[in-house]
Order: sequence, then C-alpha cells, then structure tokens
Amino acid sequence: MKSIGLNIDKAFGTIAKEQVFAQAAKADASNNLLHSGKGAGNDFLGWLHLPSSITEAELADIEQTANLLRSKCEIVVAIGIGGSYLGTKAVTEALNNSFDPLLTDRKNPVILYAGQNIGEDYLFELSEVLKGKQFGIINISKSGTTTEPALAFRILKKQLEEAVGKAEAKQRIVAITDARKGALRTLADQEGYKTFIIPDNVGGRFSVLTPVGLLPIAVAGISIRELVKGAVSMEKATAADIPFADNLAAVYAAVRNELYKNGRKIEILANFHPKLHYIGEWWKQLYGESEGKDGKGIFPASVDLTTDLHSMGQWIQDGERSIFETVISVESPDHTVKVPSDAADLDGLNYLAGRRVDEVNKMAELGTQMAHVDGGVPNLKVSLPEVSPYYIGQLFYFFEKACGISGYMLGVNPFDQPGVETYKKNMFALLKKPGY
Repeated sequence: MKSIGLNIDKAFGTIAKEQVFAQAAKADASNNLLHSGKGAGNDFLGWLHLPSSITEAELADIEQTANLLRSKCEIVVAIGIGGSYLGTKAVTEALNNSFDPLLTDRKNPVILYAGQNIGEDYLFELSEVLKGKQFGIINISKSGTTTEPALAFRILKKQLEEAVGKAEAKQRIVAITDARKGALRTLADQEGYKTFIIPDNVGGRFSVLTPVGLLPIAVAGISIRELVKGAVSMEKATAADIPFADNLAAVYAAVRNELYKNGRKIEILANFHPKLHYIGEWWKQLYGESEGKDGKGIFPASVDLTTDLHSMGQWIQDGERSIFETVISVESPDHTVKVPSDAADLDGLNYLAGRRVDEVNKMAELGTQMAHVDGGVPNLKVSLPEVSPYYIGQLFYFFEKACGISGYMLGVNPFDQPGVETYKKNMFALLKKPGY
C-alpha cells in the first residue's frame, strides 16, 4: 500500500531547511516523551497505541451493533459535541456520496447529528424530520451532563419512546459513555441500553478511533477495519524509533514550530476536494484545543479551495504575512468527468474539451500554491493517494501524532483544555443552575 506524503520544500525561504533539521533533536525528544508516558497530560495518552490495540472482538461487537441499527433504522442520530461529533462527521462526509441523504436506492441509514449546538430551530426541524421515520440514537457523552448533548438526548429520547414504545426504543438507543460513573452510565444501566466505553485515557478530540467514531461510521456503511488498518500503518511509521527525516509527524511538528518562531501565527489548512471540509473542522479542534493555552499556540483556520479563493483568497494572497498554509492534496479522485465540447463556445471553455475536471482542479491547486508562495505564504503539502478509509485512517493518526509532538515542542500540555470550562460557568450562573 502507498502512504500519505509530506512535502515541506515550499516552506523554505521563510525558514531554511537547516533550521528545520536543527529541531530534529527536540522533535525526537518530544516523540520519546510521548512514548515514555512521562510528559504533561500523560493520563490522556490512550490514543497513542489505540489503533494497534483494537481487537477483533471489539471490531466485531461494533459491527454487530451497527448492523442491528441498520436493520431497524432509516435514520440514526449521533448525539455529541466536539470530538464526539467532528471525527464522525469528517469521516462520513469524506467517504459517503456528497448527496447521500437524497439517494433513493441507499442501503445505509442517513446519519444526522444533534447535541453539537443549542439551536432551538435546529432541534425543532430535526424532530419534524424524524416524525414518521424509523430512527435510532447513538448518544455519546462521558458524563451524560454536558449541556448540548444532554438537552438533545432528553428531547429525542422522549420522541422515540412516544413513537415506538419504551421497549423498542431501548433496542434503538446505544450509549457510548464512561465505564463506571456518570449520568448516562447510570441511565444506560437502568434502561438496559447497549453500551460502549469511552476510554478514560482518551480525550474527545483524539477519540475518533474509539467506539465514539467507529460505531456511527460503521452504521454509515464505511469500513472501520480499513480505517483502523490505515491508522495502524501510520502508528508504525511515526513511532519513536523512526529517524526524524523519515517521520512525517515529527517533521510536520518541527516545521510548524519553526514557522511559529518566525512570526507565522496562523496555519490555514486548505483542501481542493469538497468532501474534505469536515476534516478541516476536526483538525481545527484538534490543534486549537491542544495548543491554544498559556498565551501560546498557532491559530488553526481552514479553507475550501477553489471556493474560498473567491472570498478568503485575497487576504491569503495580499494580507498580513502572519500565515502559512498546509494543503491536503488528493492524487486520484474516484470518478471521471470530462469537459464536453460546445459548438458556440460562448463560455470560452473549448480549450478544455476532452480533458478531465480533475486536471483543471490540479492546475488550480498548483497555480494557487505558486501564487501564495510568491506572495510570501510558506506552503506545506500533505498528499493523499485517494479518499478512502485506509488513507483517511492514516491522515487522522498523522495529525494526532504530530499534534502531540508539536504541543510538547511548544511547551504546553496538549491534552487538557482548561479554558473550555470558563463559558460554562457563566452560562450556568446566568441560567440560575443550582450551585452556580
């Protein structure tokens, strides 16, 4: 099998190659610190060897549960927020048909989402869509008391029970939660829901390869075995004993930190494949929540190109030079569409007649990269051979491993998120929640 690739050549000019390789010892030390389990946040390192530790029995249990939901439901609502939502959304959006909910010959349930916001109109409209439909719920929450998912579950649980009765509803609700404690664990035990465990040592933003992501991904009909297989290959390729020059995660972390030291405070993750939009959303949480603390951290942003070249493109090209770009480049699309010839040629596109749309896209990608580099924007490129479960699995683990290394190089604990609690205290006090 091929592997994803990393090209850093177009970052040189802002920084020198020698500067990057001067960071090799620090990057290797940070990687070793992860593997030794002696660094900050070491109680949340369960993701590090997660891919290779997933057992056949665990995969089979997830697949069996997914098949049960598939047999009973035309819609499955995945309830969760942050890492309990974004990883699943990123994988399903990347690997399913772009117009999946509109297909009439579909074999898999439509995956809808709740608990990722507090939108009253959103919840009303979701409830309306579910009326008269056969639906089920995957409720993902370690505590069961996080406001957004708890609110959504309370509403949808009531609707499901009223539609099919409590006995049948219990067969259509799966809880992914703590092994021993918390409100959702208590409810699941009382009601007899099928449950899966969120490991204590895996934070939400690193949880896509736990049942948090694997169950809804399997319900969507995507091969979780290939996803895990790709992640396993990247786990091996970025291990502590892999030399710096050959370790994509270490090199990416080193380049990011060197650019940061040289005043590049914003990283823009760009893609030229519309199905990768939510990869960018997942990536923003991973890096923003991991590195944005102690007054430090690169600000993670994302754009969909060429779409955003007609909006954000001007700022990227000519704005303040505080940015660098990481481009996810897909080598081979799944389908072939050629530009037809037109006798009138009023749009002037006959020069493209007979050529693939992807060739046009690739030249837009290359032309954009050249323009941005000429405009003073360092560019990194992550190459994806194709958009498939195997390579998406590789991509997820690559970014996770690089995030851990990069956080340690930056001098922060990449596995906590103390700032996330601040807004909650204010919100609870404003709502007059007891104790606040």
